[in-house]
Amino acid sequence: MKLLGHTITLDYPLLPVKKKTIINTINPHSYCISKQDKVFESALRESTVLLPDGIGIVWAAKVINGQKIHKIAGYDIFIYAMQYLESKKGSCFFLGASKKTLNAITQKLAQEFPNVKVNTFSPPFKPVFSTKESNIMCQKANSFRPEIIFVGMTAPKQEKWVYQYKDDLNAEIICSIGAVFDFYAGTVKRPNKFWIKLGLEWLPRFFKEPRRLARRNLISTPKFILEVICFKILGRGILKK
Repeated sequence: MKLLGHTITLDYPLLPVKKKTIINTINPHSYCISKQDKVFESALRESTVLLPDGIGIVWAAKVINGQKIHKIAGYDIFIYAMQYLESKKGSCFFLGASKKTLNAITQKLAQEFPNVKVNTFSPPFKPVFSTKESNIMCQKANSFRPEIIFVGMTAPKQEKWVYQYKDDLNAEIICSIGAVFDFYAGTVKRPNKFWIKLGLEWLPRFFKEPRRLARRNLISTPKFILEVICFKILGRGILKK
């Protein structure tokens, strides 16, 4: 489905895949950021699978296309992928986050998905990686030969990094899932199902971290709403590229 110039995938990808598959998600905030960051926009546009991770995207699909779709969060695609790997005794690699978080993920996966082979690597915590650092990251992942690489380095850094190095990564699926690393590890608590079902998963997160999430909820959200209205009325957006 075409939405605001992006091709949105409305269903989970079919597994196994027939070619290298890049999975990303889009929400109102990432859409607004992409209008200021051409590399990020290209990374989203050229995703093999781009999932609607945000109630704002669901709303936009209804307003612009008259189509009812369902939100597919990064956490949803992560659990779906792990269930697939468990069924075939597959392997995955986690790239990103701290060693503490990765250790917690590994321990939890050993209990919930015991048939999946898992390895991890924690890269330096910095805004941009050097070529040498990126090559090491690719080598760490490739040496394990995983079927799926999960990348969790926050948006838009993770999507841009995968976009730049996807040809150097030897995996069937490369999936950028950001906060899912912390959610699954338990270092950050995901809002309960009550808020998720209401489409208000963002609200308790905002109350807990208002300063960090202020730009996302107080600036990007109004911009996105205006963008959708302009697409509906004018047939084009107004956010500058």
